[in-house]
Amino acid sequence: MSRACGQLRRSGGRAIVKHMLNYQPSLDRVFQALSDPARRTIVERLSRGAAPVKELARPLAMSLPAVMQHLQVLEASGLVHSEKRGRVRTCSIEPTVLESAGKWIAARRATWERNLDRLGEFLAAEEDETPERRK
Repeated sequence: MSRACGQLRRSGGRAIVKHMLNYQPSLDRVFQALSDPARRTIVERLSRGAAPVKELARPLAMSLPAVMQHLQVLEASGLVHSEKRGRVRTCSIEPTVLESAGKWIAARRATWERNLDRLGEFLAAEEDETPERRK
């Protein structure tokens, strides 16, 4: 039995989960990357298709090195992938990472909508009971 297998058995499978989590982009990093308006502008543009860095920099009021720093944050979060062909660096969006953030938001929204629906039902029931209590 290899050393890694022995460690895996002793840890009760936690090593596998930890290993898998290291390869999945963290939602914290995704939301941190999306917290900046310039990076959101870049993501919006890339959602229409791949683009070279110069095209991504055009609508932004900042230097090319500043745009590159924003792209590094987006790449570190897993939202964006870049590839250099010759002298041109082309960026593209990683839709699965964006979808995972969207799913997380959708789950929170569904929870809050259920809670608000229940609150509405409770308030409606209270309103219906109020005239009876007055009598």
